[in-house]
Amino acid sequence: MAKAQDFNTMIQDMMSAFPIDMKGAQEAFKSTAALGEKMSKAALDAAEKSADVSSKWTNETLAKMGDVSKAKPEAADYSESVKTFASASAEMASENMAAFAEIAKKLQMETVELLMAAGKDMGEEATAAVKKATDEVTKAAKKSA
Repeated sequence: MAKAQDFNTMIQDMMSAFPIDMKGAQEAFKSTAALGEKMSKAALDAAEKSADVSSKWTNETLAKMGDVSKAKPEAADYSESVKTFASASAEMASENMAAFAEIAKKLQMETVELLMAAGKDMGEEATAAVKKATDEVTKAAKKSA
């Protein structure tokens, strides 16, 4: 009767013949975590600036509403007050939308710069890891032959 092969031993022998470099995986994790941190910081900065613009816009609008809500001596003064408010609101909207656009543009530029730098770094790391793995596999193959 044939004896069953011990697959555990065979797998262990195979894994030891082709060592895995965990340092590369750790470096990749660190790089990814650092990129995530930088991306989060850029997004949070943009969110903070957007909140500031929104808050300023709200405060300015409420201040202008105070003029509209005041009692007027003549009926025509009410329409003039609303007309002035509408004109000021349109101007504020234009200014604030431009401020939001600048924030978005800055965030987009920062994101592209971060991703390009990360891509360059990861490309260099991948090239080094592949070269090292190739060298190790070649040595292991020569050793087993």
